[in-house]
Amino acid sequence: MKLPDHPQARMVLSTALESGPSHAYLFHGPAGVGKRTAARAFAAELLAEGDPDPDSVRQRVEHGSHPDLTWVRPTGAHVMRTDDVAEPVIAAAARTPFEARRRVFVLERVDTMNDEVANRMLKTLEEPASFVHLVLLTEALGRVLDTVVSRCQLVRFDPLPADRIAAALEGEGIDAERARACGQLALGNAERARFLASPDGEELRTDVEGLVNAALDGGPEATEPWRPLLERAERRRAVAEEEAARERSERLELEPKGRERRSLERELEEAAKRDGRRARTEVLDLGLTLASIGFRDLVCLAEGADGAVLGIDRAPSLAGSARGRDPRRLREAAERCEDLRQALELNVNEELALSALGFRLAALVGAPA
Repeated sequence: MKLPDHPQARMVLSTALESGPSHAYLFHGPAGVGKRTAARAFAAELLAEGDPDPDSVRQRVEHGSHPDLTWVRPTGAHVMRTDDVAEPVIAAAARTPFEARRRVFVLERVDTMNDEVANRMLKTLEEPASFVHLVLLTEALGRVLDTVVSRCQLVRFDPLPADRIAAALEGEGIDAERARACGQLALGNAERARFLASPDGEELRTDVEGLVNAALDGGPEATEPWRPLLERAERRRAVAEEEAARERSERLELEPKGRERRSLERELEEAAKRDGRRARTEVLDLGLTLASIGFRDLVCLAEGADGAVLGIDRAPSLAGSARGRDPRRLREAAERCEDLRQALELNVNEELALSALGFRLAALVGAPA
């Protein structure tokens, strides 16, 4: 398999295809480094083996239309539900393949499995049928339950080098300084870097900088500097729901009227709402990550470590703000942003949490030491 940026993954998966695959793999590493692409390519090779027309198999896997490939995404915004695996994975894994020699199941975000889901999955992971292969994906290996990790062969995907990401962005027409900044801010995630280099990404950075600068200025509490970020997240939610609604309409056009259609319609409506919530959370997650990085960059400038700044395209404007600041307070401000980012998974009231964060940040860094 061609995985030039991931030598460990290339070695493990190539050996598996040559010598015989294991029944369960756990692909782990940051978002946007190619785990899904690798999982689809690996599944294609597993299903194509022995087929008289392997290229046709690979093409159908690429299009998501092969009957022996099941791809599972958690339906909850922050949790995988038992219904996500009960029939699609556990029950299906007991049935023989439709046409290939194998059945392949790919499960995304397995770090969102709770004990109940993991317990339901254990027998399938421990004693699968000989034709079953599972590929689990996660961006947070430390959050995956030990009972799951211990039953899988680990496949590591490393963060992409910032210079490689920057070079790709430059090849797409982004100027060098901005490409380098986005490559560093993305923390190894090529998809995130591409978004940050887009107009929408630039606007998000502006919203976040407003939040950081308001804290540094110690401005009036009524300004609500976090409001633009929250409104941007809400707009993204609405767009995601609209996109899902269009897809729902197209799918329902092919369904005959009746009870099954109504049931499918309700199911798709709920899925659209989940997509919207997830999109909203993704914006807030990235915004808070950027806020944390912003305070981190201020720490670097305050301590004279200019070369460690990630947002290099903003370094000149940050330098004045960093002068005379207490690095310890700036570091704590970065930690507060990261704490709230993680707390979003607990379904906190986002408006109240962001408001409280604004007050805390202003109290921490609102005036030079």
